[in-house]
Amino acid sequence: MTPARAQGARPRQDGFTLLEILIAVAIFTIVGAMAMGGYNELSGQSATVEANMARVRAVQTTVMRLSQDFAELEPRPIREPVGDGTQSALKSDGRSLELVSLTRSGWTNTAGLQRSTMQRVTYRLEQGTLYRDQWAVLDRTLANEPQAVPLLDKVASVTLRYMDPSRNWREAWPGSGAAGPQAQRSRPLAVEITLELEDWGRIVRLVEVPG
Repeated sequence: MTPARAQGARPRQDGFTLLEILIAVAIFTIVGAMAMGGYNELSGQSATVEANMARVRAVQTTVMRLSQDFAELEPRPIREPVGDGTQSALKSDGRSLELVSLTRSGWTNTAGLQRSTMQRVTYRLEQGTLYRDQWAVLDRTLANEPQAVPLLDKVASVTLRYMDPSRNWREAWPGSGAAGPQAQRSRPLAVEITLELEDWGRIVRLVEVPG
């Protein structure tokens, strides 16, 4: 009996049916789609975090650069590019397109070039971007072009105030009516820097100027 049943039994078939294969493919597709969606979301979040960190670094660098320049302010006027006139060591007028021009010390010279360690820099705001212009020489001519360095974008406004020896705040420097060599070499006690950014709002920094 046993051999007969064995001979009449239907042989066993190995492998998967078409339905099982279709179900497996569908599950794999769904899992792959979910994994790709998660990867895309993670990539988007990573890009957003990196952009935010780059913005933080740009703001910090700009505030630090402004603060260092004012903290290293030197009482060294410069000659006008044309004529015999001179510009004050610190020149700032709210009515001018240039926010401020100043002479600073501490310009590193690791290459040992034949130049001063003092530097003339100018800050200007143009189409929402704050620029720092720097010259290779102090007493420049019209042939000396500045190196324009963009520091920060999305800048709505920049306001500078200067504390005079009487501890009064002034919007311009030297003050109105100030003239002569002494006025051109004068420095404020402190500088108040106010940046109005489109995304961050207002940032205020007070810098003490060493006398």
